[in-house]
Amino acid sequence: MIDVLVADDEKPALDELVHLLRSDERIGEILTATSGADALRQLSARAVQIAFLDIHMPGLTGTELARALLGLAHPPAVVFVTADDARAVEAFELRAADYLLKPVRAQRLRSAVDRVVELGDAAKASDDEMLPVTVGSAVRFVRRNDVRWVQAQGDYSRLHTGDGAGHLVRIPISELETRWTDAGFLRIHRSSLVRIAAVTEARLSGADPSVSIGDLSLPVSRRMVPAVREALLRGESSG
Repeated sequence: MIDVLVADDEKPALDELVHLLRSDERIGEILTATSGADALRQLSARAVQIAFLDIHMPGLTGTELARALLGLAHPPAVVFVTADDARAVEAFELRAADYLLKPVRAQRLRSAVDRVVELGDAAKASDDEMLPVTVGSAVRFVRRNDVRWVQAQGDYSRLHTGDGAGHLVRIPISELETRWTDAGFLRIHRSSLVRIAAVTEARLSGADPSVSIGDLSLPVSRRMVPAVREALLRGESSG
């Protein structure tokens, strides 16, 4: 069973969403909150699998709440439910699983639950992470396991995948370094994070140390050379 929380400061909208969720046999306990602060308090004490959040709530907004939830040990999947159709890109940059426009239809709500289940199953099956990226006016998901290297661009990062595409996400490279170190990624420069397994050649001596990923050569910061050499040697020995 999937336990959920619904947060909306408008009681009719809150009651309607709870009613629709009760018709889905997969849904277990339904917690409700009428403010972002109340939702954060409940979610800090009680884990649920999905949080359905209105965006425009007094005090702590839905997007601010979603950002705060990322700091939880086991954050729920976030589905925004709103009348505002202009915040979808921001929502997906906050790693939202879906974005529903009011009034919500029962089938569309069921599809949102399907998406959360599918994303969760994919991540478990592959020990992976899914990142939402914008492609034109659409939103798609990129798997961490498909990323070969990451390029810093201010407060953003560009994910370079094996197909040559570069996807911009609003996550600083320092955060990705923290999240992805245990998944085999290594910071080689202030502007570059690489998947160790994707490195095909390393030139770490001389005045311009670098590593290669296929035909691409990336500079290595001189102060990071010892750590890069050690990580690459570990990778070779484990392979």
